[in-house]
Amino acid sequence: MNAPAPSLRYVATLTDEHGIFEHALECEPRRQGGYCTDDAGRLLALASRMGEDPDAARLARVSLSFLERAHVARGHFRLRLLGEGRWSEDAPSDDAAGRALLGLGTAAALAPWPAVRTGARTLFEEAASTRSAHPRALAYAALGARVVLEADPRSDAARTLVSRARGLLDNGPATGTWPWPEPRLTYANALLPEAALAAARLAGDADGEARALDVLWWLVQRQTRENHFSFVSVRGSAGESARAQFDQQPIEACAMASACARAYWSTREDRWAQAVQRAAAWFLGENDASVAMFDAESGGGYDGLQRHGVNRNEGAESSMAFVETMLTWRDVRRDWGEDSA
Repeated sequence: MNAPAPSLRYVATLTDEHGIFEHALECEPRRQGGYCTDDAGRLLALASRMGEDPDAARLARVSLSFLERAHVARGHFRLRLLGEGRWSEDAPSDDAAGRALLGLGTAAALAPWPAVRTGARTLFEEAASTRSAHPRALAYAALGARVVLEADPRSDAARTLVSRARGLLDNGPATGTWPWPEPRLTYANALLPEAALAAARLAGDADGEARALDVLWWLVQRQTRENHFSFVSVRGSAGESARAQFDQQPIEACAMASACARAYWSTREDRWAQAVQRAAAWFLGENDASVAMFDAESGGGYDGLQRHGVNRNEGAESSMAFVETMLTWRDVRRDWGEDSA
């Protein structure tokens, strides 16, 4: 599969000195829409993983500065900075806090710039006291904490955060006929078994790892149609809902690639590498509409897969999902081998 090399060149055009603009009209940023804390967390994590990219250092510094200003106290983050430079009246968002902690943890461990690494670790330790009843919020936070612990196993804040998330992720209405830990599939679904797998592995819980892998494989199979991924739509799905639904979102492919990559690194089983490849191929046109989900000229990712084409806007979440998926596939492919791919 001839996948494009991961690059931050388009993401950089969405980012000014304040942060990354949340929305775009095709490939032009919608400046009046402002900036979102969720995207700052995503950008910090992505830039820290791509330190060799010529735009990475600036993007990491901008996104870290945004998170420092967005943090209120005890893991609460303001949600949105408006285009005119003032914070919105939105209540602090649990999901935004989770994504912020994922970015901070990734930067604290992986950023090649000492000032970014130190600043991210300081804010991570301050914000790691976050609490939430929302599984996705704690799942994002736990994955950030897991990266911290890989670099520094002595971090009590990171270990406590993973433990707190594990208690929530282990609960749910899973049954034999519906093994998913929620009543329905919603968004970024593969995030949940990925975080459960990471937490169980950290705890040395082999049974927990096996359960997480089983749930993830169920999700892979449920969202596979004629050897390509057919992701749940923004409306969600439960029971035997039709699998080909629209709009399908790039965040689903990105979450699937990330989760299956973690499963591959844990097991070295071919099926997981093949699933990462399939998630990357979804962006390249192996999807329900047989159209590419990225703009080869700009380097951005399209906002949604529709029944007869794409939503041609190239917003921050979608574009970073595209770049991250290409990065994840590149890393897995290098280990798995070109012959296998």
